[in-house]
Amino acid sequence: MKRLYWRHAAVALSALALCAAAALADEPAKEKKKEAVSFGTLESMPADAAKARAAEWLKEVGKNDADTLKKFEAVWTTEKTTLEKVADTLTLGDADAARLMDEARDASLPAPTKVPDLLKDPKKSTFFKANLAVVYAKALANRRVYEEALEALKTAKVEQVVDQAAYLFHKAVFEHAMLRNEDANRTILRLLDDVTDAPERYKMVAALMHFDMMTWRDNDPDLIARLGGVGRIMNNIERRLDLARGGPVTQEMQKKVLMNLDQMIKDAEDQQDQQGQGSGKGKGKGKQTPNNNIQASSPQNDSYGGTGSGPGQVDPKKFREMTQVWGTLPEKERAKALQDLTRELPPKYKELIENYFKKLAQTESSGGSR
Repeated sequence: MKRLYWRHAAVALSALALCAAAALADEPAKEKKKEAVSFGTLESMPADAAKARAAEWLKEVGKNDADTLKKFEAVWTTEKTTLEKVADTLTLGDADAARLMDEARDASLPAPTKVPDLLKDPKKSTFFKANLAVVYAKALANRRVYEEALEALKTAKVEQVVDQAAYLFHKAVFEHAMLRNEDANRTILRLLDDVTDAPERYKMVAALMHFDMMTWRDNDPDLIARLGGVGRIMNNIERRLDLARGGPVTQEMQKKVLMNLDQMIKDAEDQQDQQGQGSGKGKGKGKQTPNNNIQASSPQNDSYGGTGSGPGQVDPKKFREMTQVWGTLPEKERAKALQDLTRELPPKYKELIENYFKKLAQTESSGGSR
């Protein structure tokens, strides 16, 4: 029974990936022209060839003594992936690479703010720099440091690494997480179309990312759908605040949130005007709904301090005002304002906004860069 289940699952995943590839292929030609590289069949380096190249590299850097070669053979007898074995070889033969990877994995250290010089050192071989860039980026991704992870990947070309599927998959993940949907879709297309041996798990997640991005419509007439877009930006802001990055880049994202909310307020008021005129109940903004809120489809029973289980929506106008004065509010007023704002929200949105304001308070007290 289990074998039959997994067989059906594999077929379903393949179909999902094919649908995503077909959908991406139908995108306008002008979108594809932005990709400068030439497309072609990509295939990861076989394990035995990667091992031979890694051994050759060790010899090139003068690390072919008996002790090092014994450790090298031990690395290549493990159950790790080929890329991980290459990474272990690189750290075995280069102390700077070992130090860099230790720093990348250490969550207690500040997140890096630039691509390491080691990945751009002209004295280092392409094999060393390209493959180290991929494993370094993966390590940063575990800490949600997507900006530098993506920049690290860009120091190499996909054709230069032993695991080309891993390169493209993680590049797409970083672009998706940073809301760069056009870039992510182009990367996903390369992964699904050009990499002949991409693992099914990569294809599945890539296809899901593509279909997720199909729902990203900033100008959707449905205000609830657009509120989801604001939520994605807020998630990204929260991630950056977690990394102590409350500087100009994050502030620009916060401005975008406020601008989007301002436009949503205007559109909501316009809709209320039209409804009011159509029903003959008067003209002028805000006649239909007190406080100009975006209303829930059905109000929550508890009129104050609700459980957050209702289908209500956040009031964008109130949210905007709170972000502007949050740093000046006493703790009790913050708690009361947050309770009022999130009273009618479903749990996932309530938690999102509560976390956002917690991080906003932290960054206001500690500052931040970038």
